[in-house]
Amino acid sequence: MLWLAAADLVTIIHAGYVAFVVIGFAAILIGGAAGWHWVRNVYFRVIHLAMILLVCCEALIGTTCPLTIWENMLRVKGGESGYSHDFIGYWLDWLIFYQAPPWVFTTIYLTFGAAVLLAFWFVPIRWPAANRSAASLTRRNSVS
Repeated sequence: MLWLAAADLVTIIHAGYVAFVVIGFAAILIGGAAGWHWVRNVYFRVIHLAMILLVCCEALIGTTCPLTIWENMLRVKGGESGYSHDFIGYWLDWLIFYQAPPWVFTTIYLTFGAAVLLAFWFVPIRWPAANRSAASLTRRNSVS
């Protein structure tokens, strides 16, 4: 039972990862248009970009996501033959896993990754205040 609970926890983490990438992208687009300052935060944007680029790299080299491998290993240790049919595991797996040829997923991931990169153009990041104040000081000194 502990193995299956651990597998469900990995599935929750995996679903959270997917949600952060997808919902984060929607928030960037909506927030850019709505004037939300937090969607321009450099740390949020770099982490978001790194997360989707990791998925793109996995797809390009043809490797399985480590979270998927870990979840399957835990389910097998718990006596199941792969994905679970318990409540949490079933619904989260249903939300994030689909049956299609690998090239379909690679195309989707790369297109999504390109859209995330393009968002840097349409919704530029806001650099931390220390950089802005140094740039402001430099401008003031050059004007004087």
